[in-house]
Amino acid sequence: MTSHHTHQHQHQHQHQHQHTPSNHQTHQTHQTHQHSDDAAMAEMLDRDAQALKGHLQEILEWIKTLAGTPERILDVGAGTGTGTFALAHTFPEAKVTALDISEYMLDRLAASATHHGLAGRVTTRQADLDESWPALGELDLIWAASSMHHMSDASRTFSDIYQSLAPDGLLVVVEMDSLPRYLPDDLGWGVPGLEQRCHDVAAAWGWNAHPDWRPALEQAGFTVAEQQTFSYEQSENQQLIADAARSFLSRTRESLNDHLSAEDLSTVDQLLDERAPHSLSKRTDLLMRGSRTVWVARRK
Repeated sequence: MTSHHTHQHQHQHQHQHQHTPSNHQTHQTHQTHQHSDDAAMAEMLDRDAQALKGHLQEILEWIKTLAGTPERILDVGAGTGTGTFALAHTFPEAKVTALDISEYMLDRLAASATHHGLAGRVTTRQADLDESWPALGELDLIWAASSMHHMSDASRTFSDIYQSLAPDGLLVVVEMDSLPRYLPDDLGWGVPGLEQRCHDVAAAWGWNAHPDWRPALEQAGFTVAEQQTFSYEQSENQQLIADAARSFLSRTRESLNDHLSAEDLSTVDQLLDERAPHSLSKRTDLLMRGSRTVWVARRK
């Protein structure tokens, strides 16, 4: 998850790419670039998973009270497997299929499954859900965390999911409500409110927008049985939070140029500069906080 702001945020969609090479060299360059992108995304997903492990487990413990004892589970947009493995541990009798568009992610996930002794219960499936829904048989629980809002036709995917669920099956859709926060409002220097201004720019680019899935779920034939928002706030591992904050600011830095003041841009650059006295890694007051909304849907 993500995941993973987001993260999550966030997996099936994050790895979609077009192969339109004009020659072999272009194809090789594209593949190398995609591998680099996937590797960077994988690192971010794993870091967020480590930071938000308790938050994810809180959601899953709630789902456990609603899902009974599912035997066949699908993780849609599995990424590096944060949700996959959490589902496998939460439902120890179940077999879990991790679905993603990225072979790199799935290879990494399969290696982790073997390492954790879950190879017998976790399988992978590569598919592009914008193209077609794979033949997976009837499923008891489908988990889609930070992935549905990146489908080109979410309504069609919800219909595909509906057809794949067992009559008493459960669909769980998880989305981040906004980008996570890391910084105090007043950094002790610069102009207070920097992070909010960065988020405002990111929002204008659509970084933290996601729809209310209830209408689309109902249109696909589902009944939304439960909907709940789970908040998180954690300060335990300052270095981990600093890395997450650095990742966000680095990814958005270029888009901030035309929208923030020179002073704000200088503040961002100093936060990102490991050698600067005001570097993120030198702070001890970072707090990772945010929330996710969860929709639990059943077939009518």
